[in-house]
Order: sequence, then structure tokens, then C-alpha cells
Amino acid sequence: MSKKSDNKAVSTKSNAPEFTKDEDLYAYREMLLIRRFEEKAGQMYGMGLIGGFCHLYIGQEAVVTGVHMASKKGDASITGYRDHGHMLIVGLDPKAVMAELTGRAGGLSKGKGGSMHMFSNEERFYGGNGIVGAQVSLGTGLAFAAKYRGEDNVSLTYFGDGASNQGQVYESFNMAKLWSLPVIYIIENNKYAMGTSLERAASTTDLSQRGASFGIPGEQVDGMDVRMVREASERAIKHAREGKGPYILEMQTYRYRGHSMSDPAKYRSKDEVQSMRTERDPIEQVKTRILDKGWATEDELKAIDKDIRAIVSEAADFATNDPEPDVSELYTEITV
Repeated sequence: MSKKSDNKAVSTKSNAPEFTKDEDLYAYREMLLIRRFEEKAGQMYGMGLIGGFCHLYIGQEAVVTGVHMASKKGDASITGYRDHGHMLIVGLDPKAVMAELTGRAGGLSKGKGGSMHMFSNEERFYGGNGIVGAQVSLGTGLAFAAKYRGEDNVSLTYFGDGASNQGQVYESFNMAKLWSLPVIYIIENNKYAMGTSLERAASTTDLSQRGASFGIPGEQVDGMDVRMVREASERAIKHAREGKGPYILEMQTYRYRGHSMSDPAKYRSKDEVQSMRTERDPIEQVKTRILDKGWATEDELKAIDKDIRAIVSEAADFATNDPEPDVSELYTEITV
């Protein structure tokens, strides 16, 4: 890690930490589950089984996997509408996630929330939020609650490069620093927000420095390398858990698909996307390391993939055949 200023450190690939065999195999399996799940969700959307919006996480799997590897049970997490991977990594049942996508009674929100609004109190996962940047204020509130209650937990608050320009983000930064709240702001910078490149949308493109005026430390991280993500997350979480206040991690990542299923992504070239897939894919990086170190054979990795595909296929079958919620659900979970 090379220091650039008092508030910033830049993680570089040259000092990437080594994973153990178990760590690499865990990262491979979890990222592959997210990838295969999202591929199946894309197929089901095309078949008309998923309505409304659907934002896929394909390409960004290393971010949420690395952060989760650095966290502990009890830490809260919250994100925006590109949220399926965040649910799977905390251990939520793929069947319940997929059933929510198809609006079925067995979904995490009883089929009433859909792709963008899923929650789990048991796993301390608080969405899935459809309003751009809204989760930043909510995540700051989760950190406030942890500190108020004297809990040894942190808030993992994810948002994108587009949301980083929203006003409530900076109000949250100010509050978090003022009260030394245990929140890690994880900016998943996939470079294009809804479809506008970061360079065209932001006057300062180093998003790790967005908290500089508040005195919040930040660093840029190779978000395509799960090892770099885990290492930086450990550093940030330790900082917050020790009572030193908020920390910003700008995860430099990339989404292979459009912003949502209706986005043809014509604002970037096919060569650019293919280059990232070929040279920087987070899952292929782990697969190559596993094979090079002799920790598994091609056949063994294919067996893992087969197992993952079976899990996803089972989830899709459940989400297709599960009944729709009863009409009485229109009147539950309502406050007046």
C-alpha cells in the first residue's frame, strides 16, 4: 500500500496478498454462485418471468465477496438496486432470492418487493433500495444504531459512482465523521453509472477522496481482484470497529452487462467489454491461481460449477412454480 496523502492510500496489484487454498476455493465458489445466478436471472427476465427492473452484478463479484470475507456475523449491510450478489453472499437462500424476482410468495419480501427491495433481519441485510443514494443515509443510520446500542458491529454501505454525486451522501459523510460512526462506505465504481462515464459526470474522478473535506480516510482498490478487496476491507473495518469513525473504499470494478436489462450499453465499445472479460475477470483470476498452484484440477472445478448450476436451477424451478402471494398480502406490513 502506497500513501498518497493523509486521507488516502492506493492499493496496487504488485502487493496483492496471497490467499490460502481454502480462501481461494471459497472465493471461487461464492463468486461463481453470484455469476451463475445472475446469468439465470437474465434468462428468466428475457422469458418474461421477471417483471419490472432487473440490474445484474456480472463482473463485480469480487467486491461483495472480498468485503464479506473481511466482515463478521452481525455486521449490517445495505446497498442499492444492483443487489442480488449482496444477498447471496450473506447466506440468503437462492430460492428465496429468485422467488422474489418472480414475485412469488416464497420470496424474501413475500413477492411484494421484486428485484430492488429485498430484506433479511436475520442476516442483517437491509436492501436493495430503489432510490439512488438513499441507502447511504440509511447505512449511516445503521452505524448510528450500532454505536448507540454499544454493539461491536459495523455498517457496510454500498453505493455506485453515480450515487456518489447525490447530496444526501455528503450529509451522511458529515454526520458519520462528526459522531465517529462505524460505517464503511463502499463505492462500487463500475465507471458508467446509468450510462454516463465517470469522466463526463464528475469534476473529480478520484471517488476515494470524496470524504476528504470531512476528514474521512479513503483508498482506491482494485475491485476486480478479490484479494485486494479483502485486504482493504479488513483495514477499513478495523478502523471503524475500533471507534475511529467512517472509511471510504472506492472499488474500481466493471459491469459486463448494461445498467439494467433494458440498457443496450451503446455508450461503450464491445472491445472494451471483451478486454475486461479476457484480462481482468475476477473469477478467472481465482481459477487460474487455483490451477497454477495445483489446489484443484480442471475436473474438480467443473464439478464445483456443476454443483452451482444445480443450485441455481433448483432456485429457478422454485421461483417458477411457487404460488403468487395471496391478495390479502396487499394489507400486511402497512403502517398508518
